[in-house]
Amino acid sequence: MQSRNESDQVTEAYLYGFPLVFNLDQVTRYVTEGVGANPAAAFNTFSHARALAGPADTFVTINNDTVYSMAQIDLSVGPVALHVPDTAGRYYVLQFVDAWTNNFAYVGHRATGTSEGDFVFVPPGWEGEPPAGHTVIRFPTTVASIVGRWSVAGNQDLADVHALQDATTLTPLDPDATPVGLAVPHPAVPADLLFLEKLRIWSQQFPPAERDRPLQASLAPLGVAEPGASPYPSLTEEERSSLAAGLAHAKDVLHRALVSGHSPEVNGWKLTFHAFDYNLDFFEVGALDDDQFKIADPKLRIVERAAAAIGGLWGNHPYEAAYIMTYLDNQGEQLTGARTYTLRLNPTPPVNAFWSLTMYSVPDFYLIENPIDRYSIGDRTPGVILDDDGALTITISHERPAGGKEAANWLPAPAGDFRPVMRMYEPDSSVLDGGYEFPPITR
Repeated sequence: MQSRNESDQVTEAYLYGFPLVFNLDQVTRYVTEGVGANPAAAFNTFSHARALAGPADTFVTINNDTVYSMAQIDLSVGPVALHVPDTAGRYYVLQFVDAWTNNFAYVGHRATGTSEGDFVFVPPGWEGEPPAGHTVIRFPTTVASIVGRWSVAGNQDLADVHALQDATTLTPLDPDATPVGLAVPHPAVPADLLFLEKLRIWSQQFPPAERDRPLQASLAPLGVAEPGASPYPSLTEEERSSLAAGLAHAKDVLHRALVSGHSPEVNGWKLTFHAFDYNLDFFEVGALDDDQFKIADPKLRIVERAAAAIGGLWGNHPYEAAYIMTYLDNQGEQLTGARTYTLRLNPTPPVNAFWSLTMYSVPDFYLIENPIDRYSIGDRTPGVILDDDGALTITISHERPAGGKEAANWLPAPAGDFRPVMRMYEPDSSVLDGGYEFPPITR
């Protein structure tokens, strides 16, 4: 039987290492298969989605506000230059996420403005001279992701966005260098221990922040600090079964952490503003070194980082984009298409970019097919009608309203249960400090 000490240590290793392993598995997908509307693209090149997401894009909580430009960067080739075009005020963000899922830099509307610009990415420990006119962005790990989002006002706006995507370029300074890529797990490792093998090889390839190194070293009894050959193929069946049981238990622990969460609730809304505030060490262009966006409790930080990875990999800091969600109406019951609701926003959410309310099915969290092809409603939605006092009253129902303001402001819902998500890009400080109160969805 597995000892309690080993079980606890496996759980600790799983929560600590999950963001690294889960993240780099997605990096691998992007460079080999592509994900959703983003085709596969080699390291140090962009993959551009060309259309807004719709019901055919069956991905969890996908947004209908922006199109994505993704790039997986490998600085084993040395520095890589980035050029961004002048977007003439259009909202966009290039979010930089290291191997451990730390958001360490931002380029775009909030962070650097919308004028044309040049940047150069350099690996850890680099001491060379950057090209003239380039702003340096130091990477905490040699492999990291760029998660780019471009605001799109509608399908008629896509051609302009495509031109901006195509003008956003990556250029390795050494064009002949070949990316090393990710270390490959030993092929003889049992499938149920593959997590530990990936944690072993990738945590050594991409060392964590200095503050996390004692924790990583403490996991040595599990073999994750073992250099060279993998220890897992030579384990006895009893040792393998014990570790596998510990990993299964750890998955349950992470699921409970995700479901329970530590986010406050207001009028049924879960205010998941600070789920991505676990970076305490790496602050490059556009990333705010500010205590209000840092999880101070060291144990909570590790748990929240793991929960954020599984619940919303590559989510932004709240000062870039804030997210809230709800399952409940004003009477505390599950939202369902069998009823009609209103959400009266008075005033509408204060933002410096834009906001939206997007409809998702439960339990899949997919966009919903509907007769007017409207998957979200917000401050860029054409044809909405404000109340006399300037408020916006949104009608939420499965059945189409007969007409008038209710039809103009209709957010279609599925016939069954649903969960809306509100996104606020560049939220005002009152959103984050509680000065702005989110009203309930009223039956």
